[in-house]
Amino acid sequence: MYLGIDLGTSEVKVLLVDDDQRIAATGRTALTMQRPRPLWSEQHPQDWWQATQAAVAEIQKAAPRALAAVRGIGLSGQMHGATLLDSRDEVLRPAILWNDVRSGEECRKLEAQVPNSRELTGNLAMPGFTAPKLLWVAKHEPEVFARTAKVLLPKDYLRLKLTGEYVSEMSDAAGTLWLDVARRDWSDTMLAATRLSRANMPSLVEGSEASGQLLPEVARAWGMGRVVVAGGAGDNAASAIGMGIVNEGESFISLGTSGVFFVANDAYRPNPARAVHAFCHALPGRWHQMAVMLSAATCLRWVTHVTHAENETALLAEVEALDRRATDRAPIFLPYLAGERTPHNDPHALGVWFGLTPETDRARLVYSVIEGVAFGLVDGYQALQEAGSKVESASLVGGGSRSLYWARLLASAMGFPLKLHSGGEVGAALGAARLGMLAANQVAEVESLCIPPPVVNTIQPVAEWRESLLTRLTRFRKLYPAVRGMFSPV
Repeated sequence: MYLGIDLGTSEVKVLLVDDDQRIAATGRTALTMQRPRPLWSEQHPQDWWQATQAAVAEIQKAAPRALAAVRGIGLSGQMHGATLLDSRDEVLRPAILWNDVRSGEECRKLEAQVPNSRELTGNLAMPGFTAPKLLWVAKHEPEVFARTAKVLLPKDYLRLKLTGEYVSEMSDAAGTLWLDVARRDWSDTMLAATRLSRANMPSLVEGSEASGQLLPEVARAWGMGRVVVAGGAGDNAASAIGMGIVNEGESFISLGTSGVFFVANDAYRPNPARAVHAFCHALPGRWHQMAVMLSAATCLRWVTHVTHAENETALLAEVEALDRRATDRAPIFLPYLAGERTPHNDPHALGVWFGLTPETDRARLVYSVIEGVAFGLVDGYQALQEAGSKVESASLVGGGSRSLYWARLLASAMGFPLKLHSGGEVGAALGAARLGMLAANQVAEVESLCIPPPVVNTIQPVAEWRESLLTRLTRFRKLYPAVRGMFSPV
């Protein structure tokens, strides 16, 4: 048996699978996010550990014998979060999360200080990444920075609680701006630019390698014996492992809290000029590219709230009732509710509705929102193409994938089919469990283990939709440059 622990932004999800990767039990515990100031996003690391224990307790209650047979644990986690610990491993402040954009000025200073930072890291300096956050702490909370002994990513804080070890792995570390992504090692130059050194960093392993053993006291509490804890992966790389996306050109699109277009690569191919993320994959000798938008399904939740709709499903039913003439007259929506990464790298970008008329009703507003998210992902795909990636089809995952209408709209905007898989909602946790299996068994045949879940539906582009979508996409792309000068720091 193997356990996959996925530390997300909204919940901790734990998955127990057997040697044949059949799900034996699941547990989950919700998390909350704090926004104490505009642009800020934080969580308390202690809440992650408590939520993990609660989720495992659900599995222990449902399947105690199966849990006792666990041989390997894998970790998946939200990326980029800065977890600051003192010399006694006490948390110094709430973790600054991936969608916190307070450190825009620090990004500019970091790139000025290290002119070749993009060559070293393969990425633009973005406020979501970890290194600029530490510069912000050094400036605004110098007493906290002075006491910082270790900086850990969220899932690696869980690892510390599980194993007592300071360890990270390549896919997650690549999102810090401290990793030389081509060499798969910490960059002393980037660390020094943030007044840190390797002593402040965890050691590095590959995601499929062992990072430590489960502490005896944790093993006793969970009813386990000797258990290997794998390096694991950042959430998107873990999802890719769970979806079987490990070879060149294989890809998925995630319509979750954020929107992600992920493409696996057999070589390192950065394109920082277009805000494409070039990261290590969770397996040795493999990399991946990502186009990331900060607000995806979040936009649908937001418009459901502000329009006082009963729920998202009922709201989408109103949209489906529209004919194409009505959607062609819908407003254009910029989905930048919390800034944007690919392709604009603009932490101050805002959501915009353009083209409101007396006939604009709730259904047209909502249509424009899901269309705007689709267009944002199309922009991301264009940036990936410029970086050398070509996609003929992609898997679709995340909460937004439950809407066949939204999936059809996205496929039509992209111009290629999208595959829906059974079990796609547990992709990251399954990927973590697979990495735990690889570490525990030292299995080299990755392709035989990391297979795609069964395809349950293939969503084809709708030809008559595509023509009008391309016309509206042209207007969408003109809108951001036209209003960018009105965005300013809050």
